[in-house]
Amino acid sequence: MRTAMSPGAARADHRILIVDDHMLFAESLELALSVEGYDVRRMELPNEGGSMATLRSLALRANPRTVLLDLDLGRFGDGMNLIAPLARAHINVVVLTASEDFGRWGGCMRLGARKVLPKSGALQQALATVRRLHLGLPVTSREELEHLLDQWAQQRQANDDLRRRLDLLTPRERQVLGSLIEGRTVRTISEASVVSEATVRTQVKSILAKLEVSSQLAAVGMANQIGWKNGT
Repeated sequence: MRTAMSPGAARADHRILIVDDHMLFAESLELALSVEGYDVRRMELPNEGGSMATLRSLALRANPRTVLLDLDLGRFGDGMNLIAPLARAHINVVVLTASEDFGRWGGCMRLGARKVLPKSGALQQALATVRRLHLGLPVTSREELEHLLDQWAQQRQANDDLRRRLDLLTPRERQVLGSLIEGRTVRTISEASVVSEATVRTQVKSILAKLEVSSQLAAVGMANQIGWKNGT
């Protein structure tokens, strides 16, 4: 005679890996999920050495069914780099993030994440999402997915436009913009380049015109938005 498996026993077969460098938040998730009977493991991020490839290897080796992933992994960089390889391994990826950039959320979904949740109030939402994944239920509606993918597409188009404008800069203008990003003033740029401040101001004026912005701060913000550094 077969004995029915209790819900707690069934959940014990659902291994969850938490990848988050915020200790208190990760511990709260671990405790809440453990109380519900899941097999929960928290990835210990190396204090020294290691890379995103190290984290990917550790995550896959843990053989989880679901990964709760933070996007901001400190010195390891952007957690988005882990989504695609985990999704290809048929692992449910649930992103927990403090970012309110919906274009970035859409990028996560495009890479294979099952759900993106804001960290504010994420604990109960994360528990509910894991329960639905455990039961094989959908966690993202078609409307939500389409909205996020549309936000990603719009952001990509906007970033492509920013790159087009940055590509108009001459090599010298790129050097000047790179110096502005580093926080240097017109005076220090002129001294380092052995040119007059008037020359540097003319170069800055040309940069602003090509980027279609009205201030050095806006130019720096535009470059930072797409991760531009000295022409790269």
